[in-house]
Amino acid sequence: MRKIFSITLILSVALFVLFACEEEGGNETKISTSLSDDSHNAGQNCMKCHKSGGEGEGWFQAAGTVYHSNGKTTNSNAVVKLYTEPNGGGELVATIEVDKKGNFYTTEDIDFSSGLYPQLEGINETKYMTVPTITGACNSCHGVTEAKLTIE
Repeated sequence: MRKIFSITLILSVALFVLFACEEEGGNETKISTSLSDDSHNAGQNCMKCHKSGGEGEGWFQAAGTVYHSNGKTTNSNAVVKLYTEPNGGGELVATIEVDKKGNFYTTEDIDFSSGLYPQLEGINETKYMTVPTITGACNSCHGVTEAKLTIE
């Protein structure tokens, strides 16, 4: 009887630790859609918080903010695509919709190790990044050392 109680206690503690850790520091699935409006902090580097050990919910693989051509108001009518070759060539690796607040993000696994070429599609135009990127932290450069992401 004592053995059963000990095993039950050990299993209960193990399950509590497992689920408590998932709740507190685990990676939640977070993927922006054109209908979602849960995002915040437009223009900031999302990956400062949305990373393993960070305060944000979900560990983003790619994230950023899209603006209208004026660079001041966010644009919700856009899609970000990641390709293995320049100008929309090669394999399409990921498609990320921009949400109602102009932000895009995903926790889906994306391998940037060989470099990926972003494509930004708006209603009236498409823009390509001509050099590969090895990070999905778009606002770590755009809006800081590079121009903001803009599209119409």
